[in-house]
Amino acid sequence: MALLNGIRILSVEQYGAGPFGTQFLAALGAEVIKVEQPEEGGDVSRQVGPHFHHGLPQTASSLFFQSLNAGKKSLTLSLRNAEGRALFHRLCGGAHAVASNLRGDVPARLGLTYAQLREVNPAIVCAHLTGYGREGERAAWPGYDYLMQAEAGYFALTGEPDSPPARMGLSVIDYMTGVVMSLGLVSGVLDAQRTGQGCDVDVSLMDVALSNLNYVGLWQLNAGAETTRQPRSAHPSLTPCQLYTTRDGWIFLMCNKEKFWLALCERIGQPGLALDPRFASYPARLHHRDELTAVLDAALRERTTAEWMAAFGGQVPAAPVRSVAGALEHAAPQALAEVSVPGAEPLRLLRSPLRDSKPGPALAAAPALGEHTAKLLAEIGIDAPALAALRARGVV
Repeated sequence: MALLNGIRILSVEQYGAGPFGTQFLAALGAEVIKVEQPEEGGDVSRQVGPHFHHGLPQTASSLFFQSLNAGKKSLTLSLRNAEGRALFHRLCGGAHAVASNLRGDVPARLGLTYAQLREVNPAIVCAHLTGYGREGERAAWPGYDYLMQAEAGYFALTGEPDSPPARMGLSVIDYMTGVVMSLGLVSGVLDAQRTGQGCDVDVSLMDVALSNLNYVGLWQLNAGAETTRQPRSAHPSLTPCQLYTTRDGWIFLMCNKEKFWLALCERIGQPGLALDPRFASYPARLHHRDELTAVLDAALRERTTAEWMAAFGGQVPAAPVRSVAGALEHAAPQALAEVSVPGAEPLRLLRSPLRDSKPGPALAAAPALGEHTAKLLAEIGIDAPALAALRARGVV
């Protein structure tokens, strides 16, 4: 994809949420430059194991790091250093946006806000991803996905009713907050191109976590309804919409339209179920959910999951329950990619899910620490001797 070709983003990012979001921008053709602190060894995720690709440079060998930073550039530059901040300001003069995912009190301390950068570039957009916002009593608190899931009600919605509260298996709040930040950043850049004036754009993990409650949140706010965990990952109000047993495992059915319920009854050879007063409407099926579960379990145990998927043929919304390995084995070819690594096995990656009709940049592995420092600083007049002096002083 080349939709963001020509857009330069300086990203003071680390770990998960911010890098996840800016990786989408890189996949869309933006030049995303990771600004990494040399005194900290760069983004901490460069060290995260337990799995590494040893054909890659040591500082880029973490597969965790690779999952979040494909197609980016790396610049080492200390923003705690006055010289480093001055160089950063010069780079901002040619950038469209600055992104960061830091504790809420840190962007102002490092000089990353619009008020601090507008003199060097009035059109700069400063996108801030924080745990709890940049203001208020929790601005200085560290924030992480699992903490948000616990506090925002997700643990109370996940798992079986009699099990301990549980988190989701993926860092969904990190991921969604990164995407929301990137949406805000691109929107800010579009506005700046129209008006010539940039701005701050803010998003927090906690705000996204609460926003994601969506209809469950509105049920609570307006009807006082406390949605709880349901057996077999069932929908709180629609049925059949849950896990059922087959001869060899599990299948998830999602008959969220009446026509799908009728199709299910036909495909399992029990059209009379649709006329049974216990199951003839959404409210009736919800009231008799346990009875319907027993009926469908008995019917579905007659065949394997694969056999039922073939029988349903896309006419009944259904999905097999797979492991991660199984999901990747069955993934469409365009979902996966390989990057060649000299002298070693290729690096296998997941592609961006965004597709368009324009050819985009070739997929590239995440960069080694500081891989592009010399070239990027040369653009603002830092030659080799000056760069060596900066390195000696710990600025880069």
